[in-house]
Amino acid sequence: MEKMDQEEFQKNTLIKQTRDTQLASKELFEDVKAKNKKTFKGALEMFKNRDVRRRGAVEFIEAARKHMKEFGVEKDLEVYKSLIDILPKDIYIPENRIQAGFYHYPKQQECLLDVLVQMSEHKVTPDRETGDLILSITGLDSAPMRKYSRMRYWHSKFKNISPFPLPLEMPNDGLELAKMAIERITSVDRATKITVYDTENEVESEDKTWIVSGISPFQKEFLSNIPKKTNLYVEGAFRVWLRGSQVTYFTLKGQARPKRPKHSNHDIDDLSQIKIWTHGEIPEGVDEFSHLPESTVHEQEDGTILACCATGTSSKDSLLSWIRLLEKEVPNLKHLQILFTIKQAWSPIKPISKEELSMQGYNPHNLKD
Repeated sequence: MEKMDQEEFQKNTLIKQTRDTQLASKELFEDVKAKNKKTFKGALEMFKNRDVRRRGAVEFIEAARKHMKEFGVEKDLEVYKSLIDILPKDIYIPENRIQAGFYHYPKQQECLLDVLVQMSEHKVTPDRETGDLILSITGLDSAPMRKYSRMRYWHSKFKNISPFPLPLEMPNDGLELAKMAIERITSVDRATKITVYDTENEVESEDKTWIVSGISPFQKEFLSNIPKKTNLYVEGAFRVWLRGSQVTYFTLKGQARPKRPKHSNHDIDDLSQIKIWTHGEIPEGVDEFSHLPESTVHEQEDGTILACCATGTSSKDSLLSWIRLLEKEVPNLKHLQILFTIKQAWSPIKPISKEELSMQGYNPHNLKD
């Protein structure tokens, strides 16, 4: 009988703590008018001062984590440390190997793991103070401490490894995102010139928007030397991701260059007859195309990339305007046949959040920055 009364008391206490936490979450986060870093940290301090024992801390941290994006603090290390600091110290530390091996206080450890995983998703690297906080809460031999150690090691490895770095705060303007995307795509040729056109000044254009075009001097020269009535293709729409923002782009593609033979009857170790292909001498037994120079970055196996662009509407009319504008720079384009092989026109360029993607059926955890 006493055991049943004790279980009932514990159950009622847990229900009361959950209800109090939900009320605190609604009062401190949902009903706040000014949502910023100051009010968020104020809510954390209010919870800390409300109860010395910090009862319901795990539920409160879970509720606070879900509201971080609303307050704009999902990438703030200082706020994450304040969030971790809510859990009481020196209580959940295992006292022996058996307790450590059986995942001592799993609910609190999983709560800290969720905080660290969210930090990792937002590319927030923990500092030594974060490690000291975790050490004082769950101890050295705990899952949150191992997760913290892995983050400290791998984040420092990968932080500056990307050859195409992006700013932490991405712009919300579609034109700026398109500039960044085209610069990133065409960075393989440092001589590429990025030009922004406004179709408002084009009389023949029905779709009044902007166009970001990228073309290099080599591509212009290649276009100028293409024989008349040659077929070129405008292909797309392709997508490139800049952190959480999606940009749609299109390419102007020509025919692929002749493939170099993989095998030849000529013995490359035979030095008795050395002929120089730069002087027009082709060794015997070698295919006629094997003396060609190495392909450039624009000449791929499936075709030669001659230009690329991103438009504000990703419509066919805006792509027609792009071709007309390119004809002014490369007059030979007027004598070529441009075919549009657009598979699907995506929506105008705009940032898309992971929440919107999950609503559309995509898994945001599989996406890379």
